[in-house]
Amino acid sequence: MRSHKLLFSVLMLLLVVFGAFAVGAQDNSGAGLTIGFSQVGSESAWRTSFTNAVIAEAEARGINLLFSDGQQRQENQIAALRSFIAQGVDAIILAPVVETGWDEVLQEAADNGIPVVIVDRNVTADESLYVTRVSSDFVHEGRLAAAWLVQATAGQCNIVELQGTVGSSAALDRQQGFNEVIALFSGMQIIQSQSGDFTRTGGKEVMESFLNAVDPSTICAVWSHNDDMLIGAIEAMKEAGIDPGQDILTISVDAIPDIFQAMLDGDANATVELSPNMGGPAFDAVVAYLNGETLPRWIPVAGGIYFPDTAAEELARRSGS
Repeated sequence: MRSHKLLFSVLMLLLVVFGAFAVGAQDNSGAGLTIGFSQVGSESAWRTSFTNAVIAEAEARGINLLFSDGQQRQENQIAALRSFIAQGVDAIILAPVVETGWDEVLQEAADNGIPVVIVDRNVTADESLYVTRVSSDFVHEGRLAAAWLVQATAGQCNIVELQGTVGSSAALDRQQGFNEVIALFSGMQIIQSQSGDFTRTGGKEVMESFLNAVDPSTICAVWSHNDDMLIGAIEAMKEAGIDPGQDILTISVDAIPDIFQAMLDGDANATVELSPNMGGPAFDAVVAYLNGETLPRWIPVAGGIYFPDTAAEELARRSGS
């Protein structure tokens, strides 16, 4: 038990250290620039919050933002980037749906002298083809979620996993971080794992399949790569006569308002925050690059882990009520 508490303490310390590297205060730089923003889509409440935060930040700075919703299709995003290039934008911000398949269009942007900043998810393209990446540390999010679950279960837990979009860095990295931690404890194992594509509908459908595939009484916890899938899974558990948060523990990522309501309802146990406020750091990076400054390859945006004891406060703060 002591080792469990020690691991959790170490990972919490990592969170504090990670937070020290967060970008500084946002400013109003970038006025007059035209920037193209290709977003993954609107598959989750968090994604919508992220989009709204970027749009609001652009308006506050006087940036002309050309926005494109990729509808979770890479071909739509590639077409959007080519449209931005044809319009001669000053810079492009890309939130990629998947990691691979970007080299050609990023090369086209580079050939036209248009800097690209990657936000949120990652790409596996040649690093010389983009300026920097602004994002959370997805691996760290997975580690933090696993560390909480290890502590909550004394290292004994059969886990079902709701994966994010197949091939996305958020899904790959969160899974990596989570698995790294539970591998240290022989009593922690994932007994079912499937993609719910980061959607509530997907989360519900996958959880229903889990409950049909194994005896629900053998499931200790649900680990979900985002809150929306977990909210869908909570609905599936309730329909099956299971008390989520009690009969089966829950841990997810995002910290959207609805997950705090689920905590207040007794249905959710913990969430790791993925901050939607990446527009400011991304715009700062564009301006810095255009001013000839050298940027780090990665600009981290920090988040925390939240529990039911602060759910009411967080719900009020995040929903603006």
